[in-house]
Amino acid sequence: MSEAEKLVIMVTHGPSEPELASIPFALAGGAVASDVEVVMGFQGDGCLLVKKGVAETVSAPGFTPLGDLLPVLVEEGAKLLVCAPCLQSRGLSAEDFVEGTEIVASARFVAEITSATNALVY
Repeated sequence: MSEAEKLVIMVTHGPSEPELASIPFALAGGAVASDVEVVMGFQGDGCLLVKKGVAETVSAPGFTPLGDLLPVLVEEGAKLLVCAPCLQSRGLSAEDFVEGTEIVASARFVAEITSATNALVY
């Protein structure tokens, strides 16, 4: 393959729905293990999953706990993009998020999605 594959996963479910929150992380793990570039976009309650200390509280039967998977994804180069208006509406700031998280606006999400091989929404 001449160009690397890129997968954008938009995450909209938060810690109150552990199974739906875990699925995109499991897919991202499989993608980085397959040498696919991964960009995870966090919107709505999904932005809470990359708030410091939250991933460690999220697990669903049959899935790797998010607290174990998130650092691996970051180490493997997955990009973590958080919706600026979503964090503002929740009273959060950049300091509230895990290292490697980038706060972005809609134009960045559009650029990532339109340049991706595939995009998924969870």
